[in-house]
Amino acid sequence: MARKIKRAPARGAGVKRARKSTGSLPLSGIRVVEFSHMVMGPTCGMILGDLGAEVIKVEPPGGDKTRTLIGSGAGFFPLFNRNKKSVSADLSDPKDRARVEKLVASADIVSENFRPGALRKHGFDYATLKKKHKRLIYVSHKGFLPGPYEHRVALDEVVQMMAGLAYMTGPPGRPLRAGSSVNDIMGGMFGAIGAMAALRERERTGKGQEIQVGLFENCVFLSAQHMLQYRLTGVASPPMPDRINAWGVFDLFDTADGEQVFLGVVTDSQWAVFGRAFDLGGLANDPRLASNTLRVQARSWMLPALRDIVKRYSAKELQDVFEREGLPYAPIVKPEQLFDDPHLIASCGLDITRLVSAVITGSVAAKSKPASDLVQAALVTLGSDPLSTVMVGDTPYDGEASARAGVAFLGMLCGGRPAEILVKAGARALYANPAELLLHIDDALLYSAATAGHG
Repeated sequence: MARKIKRAPARGAGVKRARKSTGSLPLSGIRVVEFSHMVMGPTCGMILGDLGAEVIKVEPPGGDKTRTLIGSGAGFFPLFNRNKKSVSADLSDPKDRARVEKLVASADIVSENFRPGALRKHGFDYATLKKKHKRLIYVSHKGFLPGPYEHRVALDEVVQMMAGLAYMTGPPGRPLRAGSSVNDIMGGMFGAIGAMAALRERERTGKGQEIQVGLFENCVFLSAQHMLQYRLTGVASPPMPDRINAWGVFDLFDTADGEQVFLGVVTDSQWAVFGRAFDLGGLANDPRLASNTLRVQARSWMLPALRDIVKRYSAKELQDVFEREGLPYAPIVKPEQLFDDPHLIASCGLDITRLVSAVITGSVAAKSKPASDLVQAALVTLGSDPLSTVMVGDTPYDGEASARAGVAFLGMLCGGRPAEILVKAGARALYANPAELLLHIDDALLYSAATAGHG
């Protein structure tokens, strides 16, 4: 969870402010400089970018290694780095470091999620930066907040095991991590919430401050309901698969067509509706099932009888009846099936992200590159004045002129807003006008969850 610490004094005169844009999103005009990798730090920047902030991601030479992850990490970079600009800088090089310092001087927010001390040796920790930049908001995402564990290496899986979440998720004796990077994502969300609260406070006080977010503490928050149950009742929570259910009908059921569905009947009025909608035989009016408490106590014999009844119906028949009657129902859906979910499509719950990769030189046709190379994007090289221009090699980026010089523009269209990435000189541009965004050098439509209606 996030905490605000170390409030800095008011900003001194003469410190250059970030350029303001005229966009209509709530964080338009806010500049974020991000030192991040993997999931937690990038999630914070993604949310701020979705809300209109200009997010500039500083990557090492060769790019964030998250770009090249395979398997379950293949979606990390394109998902959590939408709505950003990327620049490449070697922080150990004095010239690059000076350029990044100019970029930081223009920022409202700096966000990072590297190990403790990693940025301090380059002078980009909060204690160093606040001396010059009194209004700076600094969001630090770490595995643990300061304390005995703060120097441990933390991963989502590690903290799920430490904080009780894995114990509660798997069956007894088989702790199991959640099926998503829940703590990393939530940590980035807390970071963004903390940053926005600090912006609001800065409006009143003129002062910046540091926000710290801990992966472990996030996970403890997820386990807190079980902690409080024990404190209040004296009874420890068993793992969720082995728990005493609070509801009489709250389970997975097999259907006539071989599918599985989740059905919930959690109130007495819902039980009455359920009984009218299906032929439950004598169960509907059985006095032993007259209340939810009685149904919970009768689950050992009631559920087998209900399973036999439910299995007479197809998944579609069950869905139609439960929707019509207003009863809780869910099919068991795999992530890849969500691309075609009619509700997500209609509600704009899916946002189209177009990745265009131009990591190719000479006359070799880029279309020969496999789709897995989509995120192998080269990076902007910071020029001497990062506030007004970016450089490609030693040449300022200048629209059509740069394209004619052999510099390709990469567009990552997310929510209708381009995150600009430039390719170093030598890349082969297929369009003379980078304003067209899509160079048709390896492109693919990816979908990512986004705020409804954004873009």
